[in-house]
Amino acid sequence: MHRAFEVTILGTGSAAPTKYRNPSGQLVRMEGEYFLIDCGEGTQHQIVRLGLRMHKIKYVLISHLHGDHFYGLPGLLTTMSLFGRTEKLIVVGPEPLKNVLETIFAASEGRITYEIEYVFTNFDKPTCVFKHNFWELHTIPLQHRIACTGFILKEAGPERKINIEVCEKLRVPISWYEELKAGGDWVLEDGTTVQNSLLTLPGKKNRSYAYISDSIYDENLLPHLQSLDLLYHEATFLDELIARARETFHTTARQAGQMAARAGVQKLLIGHFSSRYHDAEPLLAEAKAEFDNTEIAVEGQTYAV
Repeated sequence: MHRAFEVTILGTGSAAPTKYRNPSGQLVRMEGEYFLIDCGEGTQHQIVRLGLRMHKIKYVLISHLHGDHFYGLPGLLTTMSLFGRTEKLIVVGPEPLKNVLETIFAASEGRITYEIEYVFTNFDKPTCVFKHNFWELHTIPLQHRIACTGFILKEAGPERKINIEVCEKLRVPISWYEELKAGGDWVLEDGTTVQNSLLTLPGKKNRSYAYISDSIYDENLLPHLQSLDLLYHEATFLDELIARARETFHTTARQAGQMAARAGVQKLLIGHFSSRYHDAEPLLAEAKAEFDNTEIAVEGQTYAV
């Protein structure tokens, strides 16, 4: 049975909050771990309003230092202290973020009751940031006006399960089962190799999720997005404003659909909408023309990966 792997949308707006949308923010629950991806202004209010578990957040991932992606973070970290947090928090983001936060805390005489561990993102090449038994976190450089990364969360571990009946018949020791799950074969005493496919059964496919925040349409991303289960991709403008999208290093809804189609993902969520669009349906229609299994990322809604 699959463990929980789900994304709750906290904000889908770009640049500034509106009466319809909050700035960027998402809460991802994966393998018992909680990740906050970006933290625009008002993110903690969204967490409280939706009844989410702020104290469960262990990792904060900040894509870049435009305000609509991190201005909510100082307040959130301070609230965690007010609630008596003692568990270490891991903040993954651009190196200057550490100085920004420490300056704010010093100027306001804010007292942080827990350790903050900073992990600085690499803007030059794709990087595996964390690799655990059941999940991995990767960053990929994005082309935006300032240094920016996308995030990819993947399940890890074996995708095969043991065919107990066959293994017992061939007297494969239990100590070799983990090797079989990882794809290994078994060699009999007479030297005959028994192929893994005879000793194991298909298991659950490892699932994957990518968050592509602010970026121009960039086909260099395609190798890293192949066959994802769920892709969140910014779709700031309609394609009629493609010149404006290029000028501001953003993507149109049509381009987001093209990216999903060319990467062969299972499902696309679009967000980061310009404040000029009160109704996101035209953006959805444009993306769906390129990739049918597209949905609008709806604030407050949770999506299974």
